[in-house]
Amino acid sequence: MDLELDGNAALVTASSSGLGFASAQAIAEEGANVTICGRDADRLEAARDELEETAEGDVLAVQTDLTDPDDVSHLVSETVDAFGGIDHLVTSSGGPPSTTFLETDEQDWYQAYDLLVMSVVWTIEEAHPHLLDSAHGTITCITSRTVQEVADGLLLSNSVRRGVIGLVKTISREFAPEIRANAVLPGTIETPRIEELIEARVERGTYDDYEEGLADMASDIPMGRIGEPRELGEIVAVLSSPRASFVTGVELPIDGGLLRS
Repeated sequence: MDLELDGNAALVTASSSGLGFASAQAIAEEGANVTICGRDADRLEAARDELEETAEGDVLAVQTDLTDPDDVSHLVSETVDAFGGIDHLVTSSGGPPSTTFLETDEQDWYQAYDLLVMSVVWTIEEAHPHLLDSAHGTITCITSRTVQEVADGLLLSNSVRRGVIGLVKTISREFAPEIRANAVLPGTIETPRIEELIEARVERGTYDDYEEGLADMASDIPMGRIGEPRELGEIVAVLSSPRASFVTGVELPIDGGLLRS
């Protein structure tokens, strides 16, 4: 199915790996010009090279710290200079560390808020006039299933990410009909973060091997397995496309049926 993204310009944040990368890849393969960003220059360059192997449009890589509003402004400016505007914004970020309430200090809260919420706010603020100028303006925020159902040990993600959902629901009304805004809620997906978590548990002796860790994480998922990043990326591409032209303000779980709420 042609998603009619050919020649569009998309900005995908935190996209040198994981779910951001998968989203950028799916959009780029539909013919859009895509900007990716990340803090690590070497990983960002490697991601750009991998994307260019299958991309139908151009790929721009901009080293960015999403917790720095000046960096975010530079990211948007570079995208507009390269592609003439922005049609689609996809926001993503790394996750905060696992912690419990009594282990978390005040600075941890502020850092998590900048990473998970303010990075989205700053990017939308900078991109908004360009999205408004577009005939196809969309915003898709990658959050987590924890906005609907808390996960043990993920205090900061459970608490702070919910602010993004309130933001998406609000701007989906404020920005309509010119700009659509949606959120996707990934469940357990085999990203580098999940791989590191399983490998750490193998080293501690929790699991005998990586495959046992995968099976354990999938044990409560009705689909019987954890997800692949590409499965989320393709949904982000659809939500960014005219095929989803009457879809705005939604919170879409992509979790194999894991959520019970």
